[in-house]
Amino acid sequence: MAAQNKVTLGLSSHRPEMIPLVSELMSKHDAIFLEEPSATGFDKMLSGNLAVREYLLPLDVEFAEFSQQMCDLLKTLKTEGKKIFQVEPFLEVLSDIHDFFADGHGPGEIEKDSIQYPVYLAEKRAAAALLTFYQAAAEGDFNETLRAVRRFARADAARFRLRDSLRSQELVRLVTEYPSAYIEAGEMHYPLFHLLLKGLPKTTRVKPIFTYQAALGESKGKGHIYGPGDQLTLLYIYHPAIDQPMRETILAARSLIHSKLVTKEELTHDLDLLPHLRNELHCNRLVSRLSLCDCRRLFSLIRRADTQTANRLVVDYLDDKDRTSH
Repeated sequence: MAAQNKVTLGLSSHRPEMIPLVSELMSKHDAIFLEEPSATGFDKMLSGNLAVREYLLPLDVEFAEFSQQMCDLLKTLKTEGKKIFQVEPFLEVLSDIHDFFADGHGPGEIEKDSIQYPVYLAEKRAAAALLTFYQAAAEGDFNETLRAVRRFARADAARFRLRDSLRSQELVRLVTEYPSAYIEAGEMHYPLFHLLLKGLPKTTRVKPIFTYQAALGESKGKGHIYGPGDQLTLLYIYHPAIDQPMRETILAARSLIHSKLVTKEELTHDLDLLPHLRNELHCNRLVSRLSLCDCRRLFSLIRRADTQTANRLVVDYLDDKDRTSH
């Protein structure tokens, strides 16, 4: 009987509060496959021959504290004998495209039958749709902004499908070399689980784990982590041709309000209280109470408000709505 490989798909957010849970999971596996492109100095950093801060400096990381703590964790895991790899083909190809353009080449010079071409198109379409959304959110009316949200979510979903497809092909080739493998992935990459199931041998056991569920169990919270914008994107990932205007529209409308409520900056204090997770769940619960009409009214009130003011306005609005309904 063939030996069974164990593969864990760890779906988690890039927040410092998730590091202890991720650490526990990673430590149980022989190999770790990170959701990031190959970076200069990575092996030197892991071996301690390059300071973490020096390694991160040219990378322009989005979440500085998370990246610092993750590198520290990876260095420890390396000393324990874990094999650690960076595997994110889409982002690597995208980086190559940027270098290609920096060398003076143009989009028309990208070979149509190369992997660069679909990556370029997916990124271009998503970036254009995002720009259109930003313009609509700043100056457009409510209906125009909703259409822009839906267009971007569809383009983003197409980009996710390509990104997960490319990564799954690479991972299928690599993970079976080890008795057990941990694959790092953001929560939006749950479809990667199905791609791995399809591509890996039947002797390989693949298990998805949402780290936020483990955190919720410990904090006695409840709910799911996906905001309405993420729900809309996942809907389009799994059902590209879906045509359910009411369902799509309410998710888009709630996402407009949600984006103004959720905390953007990285929280680094009281991590044992799970500040990001609690904030996301709180915002999800607020917007789940909003109708399309509610979102329309609130949009004009909070579109230019800061996060704190937007939260106060939405809470006050819902309190007033509760009082008048009784």
